[in-house]
Amino acid sequence: MKRLLRNGLRNSRLQHAVGFLAAEYLRLVWRTNRLSIDPPGVYGLVETQMPAIFAFWHGQHLMAPFIKTKPDYRAKVLISLHRDGEFNAIAAQRLGIGTVRGSGDHGSAFNRKGGVSAFMEMARCLGQGYNMALTADVPKRSRIAGLGVIMLARETGRPIMPFAMATSRFIRLNNWDRTTINLPFGRCALVGGEIMSVPPDADAEIMEKLRAQLEASLNEATRKAYAQVGRPDEAGDEAGHG
Repeated sequence: MKRLLRNGLRNSRLQHAVGFLAAEYLRLVWRTNRLSIDPPGVYGLVETQMPAIFAFWHGQHLMAPFIKTKPDYRAKVLISLHRDGEFNAIAAQRLGIGTVRGSGDHGSAFNRKGGVSAFMEMARCLGQGYNMALTADVPKRSRIAGLGVIMLARETGRPIMPFAMATSRFIRLNNWDRTTINLPFGRCALVGGEIMSVPPDADAEIMEKLRAQLEASLNEATRKAYAQVGRPDEAGDEAGHG
């Protein structure tokens, strides 16, 4: 049965159908949730520094394509090579977001998961004027920022914009990253953290300091986002399941 299911998930037509339905469902969620943005002028701040690296937590990825609020924003997102990533990639492309396939994990599986080629492709995209969006935490280590985002900023000279998105109505899965399935007809908050930069000559000590700063900024943005949609206890629930 598992083998049959795996084979079904690899079927191209099924993948496109699921990706199409997911994109249209998320569009419904976006259109039926009342949006608040904090700080109100955050787009004005980051626009002057684009292309930028947009960082967010695993599990909060479903609404991430909607940070692209203007047609002239050029954006791509990092999506894993895992078969589940196919659905995400198809949905993202339907929502007007390009994709880079690979892993943000800079651990022992970096080469095997396409990390090197993905890192180089993200750097090229930023050089071509695309904003890059990627998760700050690496697989199986939820809400603990890795060095991938910091390394990308150091190598490209592009700023980092940490952000969080939350809706008042959702279903939370009991998986490693506590994936949030956002629901329609509620409230949505987009919260931006402080824009960060990484010096091109940053050593290991500075890199670790900035990694911790990014982690703290994302946790604070997540806390604010849930508070703004009337669910202040949910940010702590997410953080407690890393």
